[in-house]
Amino acid sequence: MLGTDFRAGSPVWIDLGSPDTDAAAAFYGAVFGWQYLSLGPEAGGYGFFQQDGRTVAALGPLTEEGAASAWTTYFRSDDIETTAGAVTAGGGGVRVPPISVGEGRLAQFTDPQGARFAVLESAMGLERTSGDNTLVWVELHVPDPEAAIRFYQGLFGWRSQEMHAPGMTYRVLSIAEGDQQEGSFGGVAPLQGEQETARWVPYFAVADADAVVTAVQGNGGAVLMPAADVPDVGRIAWLADPGQAMFAVLKPKPRQN
Repeated sequence: MLGTDFRAGSPVWIDLGSPDTDAAAAFYGAVFGWQYLSLGPEAGGYGFFQQDGRTVAALGPLTEEGAASAWTTYFRSDDIETTAGAVTAGGGGVRVPPISVGEGRLAQFTDPQGARFAVLESAMGLERTSGDNTLVWVELHVPDPEAAIRFYQGLFGWRSQEMHAPGMTYRVLSIAEGDQQEGSFGGVAPLQGEQETARWVPYFAVADADAVVTAVQGNGGAVLMPAADVPDVGRIAWLADPGQAMFAVLKPKPRQN
């Protein structure tokens, strides 16, 4: 599970690009109890989602013509220029080349299978993770999981381990350094159905997945996969907000001692 000791290759930040930031702030406030802190007009409409004054995600308007509303996962890089070079060498695309933001730098990319992601070279990161209503896991959905793992290993040196899930082989991802299980942060799964597109999906930990599903439905969102139990993992659901940005929730199964 995620912490806030962000090492190279770790998910360090997530933000939502939305066509209606006021509506998005209201939706996630109703579903997760988040408060939205705008950084003002000088930040281009960008701001932070917070929980008890601690930043758990961010929100901003869509900036690319024709872009669809989506969550973007940012991974920590110690050398963003090297990472950008590895993206192109591995067959990915550069959507936003490295730029300065505050005391750090960011860049946005597309992997060879079409999943969008970003990289942050900065000491900045989310201030709370893995608790109720905060980021706990990130999951890559792609047509070819093995090819995806090779690509991201070229960027971050990630390790992977296969585990069998209902109807599929799931790959658990870990950062390059330290204990592999302790450094796990996400996974790779094959696309589920012909309508799904390649993407990174954020999972938020929740105390009651079914209650969140009800809240999503009651506030204009959609249920893409109803809440279901996954052995040894917990109860999960795939959801979409009113802008059609996909996310998931997980009520983790208590760790067995």
